[in-house]
Amino acid sequence: MRLTLSILKADVGSIGGHTKPSQKMIDATKQAVSEAIAKGLLIDAYVSHTGDDIAILSTHTRGPNNTEVHQFAWDTFLKATAIAQKYGLYGAGQDLLVDAPSGNLRGAGPAVAELEFEHNPVKTNKVRPAESFMMLAADKCGPGAYNLPIFLGFADPMYCAGLMLPKLIKGFTFNIIDMDNTEGDSDGEPAVSVSAMRLHNIAGTYTGKDDPVALMRNQGIFPAPEELVSAFTKAHYVGGDARGSHVMPLMPVPINTAVSGIYCLPLVSCTGFSVDASGHFSENVNDFFDNPAWDYVRTKAQEKALYMREQGWSGAAMLPYHELEYSGFRDTVEGLMKQFAIRDGHKKAAAPVAARR
Repeated sequence: MRLTLSILKADVGSIGGHTKPSQKMIDATKQAVSEAIAKGLLIDAYVSHTGDDIAILSTHTRGPNNTEVHQFAWDTFLKATAIAQKYGLYGAGQDLLVDAPSGNLRGAGPAVAELEFEHNPVKTNKVRPAESFMMLAADKCGPGAYNLPIFLGFADPMYCAGLMLPKLIKGFTFNIIDMDNTEGDSDGEPAVSVSAMRLHNIAGTYTGKDDPVALMRNQGIFPAPEELVSAFTKAHYVGGDARGSHVMPLMPVPINTAVSGIYCLPLVSCTGFSVDASGHFSENVNDFFDNPAWDYVRTKAQEKALYMREQGWSGAAMLPYHELEYSGFRDTVEGLMKQFAIRDGHKKAAAPVAARR
């Protein structure tokens, strides 16, 4: 059968600032998911949060950009928003940027990543005798946060030794989305889907960071999990952090981690799933970053963050002017520019004209 993996994620309210959604919000989301499964809309689903973003991961057979699936997620986010409003939580409905989605959630605020593929996990299937994949969810960072680790995991044999094996030696095709030129949005089995939305482009003003999600298939004809996560040991610098305008390291964290550390480092979680022949997830999931080995990386990320934030807004510590997410920063700078004048009030003199002979 043709199986679709859909992950839809949004910040619709959190406790005590932008930290994490309340348990009532999570419970309401799980209840809505159970009802959608009972109605046959979804085959299976998994609800989690990374920082203050609620993520709904599901399997179904309705294909990407399905109106019913996306509308279900939108309605569910509205229910969680209502709870956030009732209890006075911060940023209620923050990522719901339109009154209603137009067919699907792309361009409406929530992060969306979907993969569709032929699903026939049997021993005789030489391409995919078993289906396994990873869900990445990030908070407090922009849509390019996965660019470096995904490139290294799928194209650099120094990180993915499996690229030298016969099954992977042909490599992978990368479809690149230019976030500043959106007129246009591979053959073979799809490997990765990454959300690519710019919230400040949608809303016209800053409402929150883009907080991307990604789906990555692994094993067999794809890199192994350890090859895909290895690049995250870099804790590489990305745009994001407090007020969405700083350059800070991306910290790998366990699933359902709140934003409560020093500053609010960009966070990323990575959860592994297997899918049976009927499209149901395995009984348990694997939390790739919930391992003592990653404690060192988290310490490394925090140290890199402290060094960077010691610079405040100076130089490379701050995003370039055109990338500043809070429009108020740009408004302030533009206001200051009007107060500047040419020194001594002199105008630049015209260059002398050579006399003709």
